[in-house]
Amino acid sequence: MPYLRGIAQFELHVVTIIGMKYIFDKFILSVLFVSVTTLQSHEKNKPVKAFPVNATEKTYLALGDSYTIGESVPETYRYPVQTTALLNKAGLHFRSPEIIATTGWTTADLQHAIDKYHFTKTKYDIVTLLIGVNNQYQGKSQAEYEEQFTWLLQKAIQLAGNDTSHVIVLSIPDYSVTPFANGSNVSTIATQIDAFNASNKMISENYHVHYLNVTTESRKASADPSLIASDGLHFSGKEYAIWSLMLADTIKEILK
Repeated sequence: MPYLRGIAQFELHVVTIIGMKYIFDKFILSVLFVSVTTLQSHEKNKPVKAFPVNATEKTYLALGDSYTIGESVPETYRYPVQTTALLNKAGLHFRSPEIIATTGWTTADLQHAIDKYHFTKTKYDIVTLLIGVNNQYQGKSQAEYEEQFTWLLQKAIQLAGNDTSHVIVLSIPDYSVTPFANGSNVSTIATQIDAFNASNKMISENYHVHYLNVTTESRKASADPSLIASDGLHFSGKEYAIWSLMLADTIKEILK
């Protein structure tokens, strides 16, 4: 019958369309699967991008007491921090300085601290040492100071990879020019500071390390109160800036 024949043809047509759609869908899925698999394989074998490490970045270790830690001044005014800022500005690329120092430390205190300290490096590009004012202030003997300072200098040299040319000793500043010393025998303080400095300079020369005289600069604070920190005892960021210029110039010469 024409009517039934038409229905049969229509159903056959529908089945054909459905079958073609199924085949098309399978084809699309297979293409997508191959594409995703290929992409995953590519990503898996793609090298991981590594962030560059600056292997030339230099290191600076500062050993000392209140002057090195910058008592009564902001961290950015500490002379080791100001020094590295100057060196970085000059294109030498230093890390932030590593500082082992605490207010009140004598040579013995610094020795004990170093013995317990976990160093981040076995060799530093620059090592500085400034210690002794508390030995003088606490009435420690010069003989004891010389013995302990020698140990500290030997350790500093070791931490500089046994390269004496990369070690710098800074002289002890003179606090007799500060308000803290008012009422004390400032002449005696200055004389004793000079004696301790004579010892550390002699030992520094014996070990052929650099020696930086900041004592003369510190004494200029007697005529310039802006060089003294707010506590009336330690030196200001302005004074430390002077030391930093001197120290940075020395380090530039060492590394040129």
